[in-house]
Amino acid sequence: MGHGHDHDHSHETGSGGDLPEALDLGIPDGELSPADTSRRNFLRGAGLLGAGAAAASVFARPGAASAAGLPHTHDHRGGGDAQGGFQWLAGDHHIHTQYSSDAQYRVLDQARHGHAYGLDWLVITDHGSATHAKIGVDKVNPDIVKTRAEIRDLLTFQGLEWNIPGAEHATVFVHPGRNEVDVLKRFENTYDGSLLPATNTAAQNEAMAIEGIKFLGRQVRDRKVEAALFFANHPARRGIDSPHEIRNWRDADPSVAVGFEGAPGHQAAGIPAPNGRGGARGYYDNNPSAASFPGYPLESYRTWGGYDWMTSTVGGLWDSLLAEGKAWWITVNSDSHVVYLDQSDRGPGSDFEADGRYHDPVYTGRTLTTAGDFWPGYYGRTNVGSTSFSYRAVMDGLRAGRVWVDHGRLIKGLDARVRRTGDRRRHTGTPLGGVLQVKRGTSTELTLDIDLQDTPNWATFIPKLQRVDVIVGTVTGPVADRDRFTAPDTRVAKSFEISKTTGRVSLSFDLGRLDKPFYVRVRGTDGNRTQPGLMGAAVDPYGPALDVAGDADPWGDLWFYTNPIWVLPR
Repeated sequence: MGHGHDHDHSHETGSGGDLPEALDLGIPDGELSPADTSRRNFLRGAGLLGAGAAAASVFARPGAASAAGLPHTHDHRGGGDAQGGFQWLAGDHHIHTQYSSDAQYRVLDQARHGHAYGLDWLVITDHGSATHAKIGVDKVNPDIVKTRAEIRDLLTFQGLEWNIPGAEHATVFVHPGRNEVDVLKRFENTYDGSLLPATNTAAQNEAMAIEGIKFLGRQVRDRKVEAALFFANHPARRGIDSPHEIRNWRDADPSVAVGFEGAPGHQAAGIPAPNGRGGARGYYDNNPSAASFPGYPLESYRTWGGYDWMTSTVGGLWDSLLAEGKAWWITVNSDSHVVYLDQSDRGPGSDFEADGRYHDPVYTGRTLTTAGDFWPGYYGRTNVGSTSFSYRAVMDGLRAGRVWVDHGRLIKGLDARVRRTGDRRRHTGTPLGGVLQVKRGTSTELTLDIDLQDTPNWATFIPKLQRVDVIVGTVTGPVADRDRFTAPDTRVAKSFEISKTTGRVSLSFDLGRLDKPFYVRVRGTDGNRTQPGLMGAAVDPYGPALDVAGDADPWGDLWFYTNPIWVLPR
């Protein structure tokens, strides 16, 4: 669906605008057309329509950008590549500066490097803490405003890293505006886990997390800020983000809480000693604790091909959410604090507790081989299908799930669509994050256009894509057990071996005649390290391999992942 073309969207439903009549429970059954009555009955029978079900599912995404039918532009101001009718803008939503107690760089340092390494947007997310809550949000804002003025073709958001009460961390950020500091400051001071009573019970903390997300949604509805988003960070790192908490965050406000990191930052941490830290990729070097969810397997505490276990396991936790019909997206980022092979340190005489910041970094001449981070954009990218180069368009694209992610610049570009079989019109079909609705029995197909990499990455080699996997799962509706983290009907349906080394690869996969709702997602790899997935070879014969702590060169194990597309009967 590109601009300049007229396409029939009568069979596609996006996530913005008015609800279709079959989904609008304010319309009595007796006032529906026969077709809408049939559709409503189907959705009810599948457990996908009713009290609260539609609000947290792909059938109704309040406030989300439309996945179909919007005008698109080919605006190159941000350096993004226009493909498939969208401008693809690369970004990073998890970056720290001298205003974090464990980091050291200026906002401008991080922004300049991110921009130089090809990013179009980024989010400054300094740590929530008592000191940060007191003065950090205020102090960093002038630096962010200055950076926006100095690097005009980089979208620089202000956010923070939230200590989720009773759980891990999350990126929270808002659309720039006159209230951005006020909203973030009130949010942090009221809901940050580091500021809550140590005597809080688990139930009290979980309730505060839900209230924090609802607070952000109210700020948008009250027009204090134009938009606000939440992404859970490194969700499996310590095993304390339980499945029911993730579901509760999503359901608290699906227009705000929209996803988690599919892969953590700190990807340099696994580079073997003495050339590197010799630790675990992502700092995923933990073991279960008393605070951990007891159901998680030991394998969940490590990364797989650099990706979080929740994302990398076919038929695992992410798929369990998608199988419910929950729109829940993945991202990647740098989590950049202190950069591998950098030669600087915090400014001398710094007093973070008093000042809420470190003095500007200084050159030392000492190479940091034990640091675990890369500069923003150096290794991981979150690629957002945007309708223009703007803060709002990036947030809309993230909320709509028009996102694919990669490590090491494995590929140059990607466009994925699901469409009715045989529809050969250019840019037709439903893109990533979207919902295609067709009559039962209609044949559909997945089409993929992948631009192979032809430019060396920042490790100075051109990656080679070896295999692309198509993953398909049945939408089975809401689960009775909100701590469920498996999706038994999800599996790798097709693998394509890629022999080309240059140009574009165009692939298609027959999804068959629609008899029940399903979703499809895609991943690709350089093929250097694979093993059967945790659910067995019949589910995932060539999945990512478990990363070895102390011997995990991130450049030798590259993957890309897409967000899903759903196909539903209408």
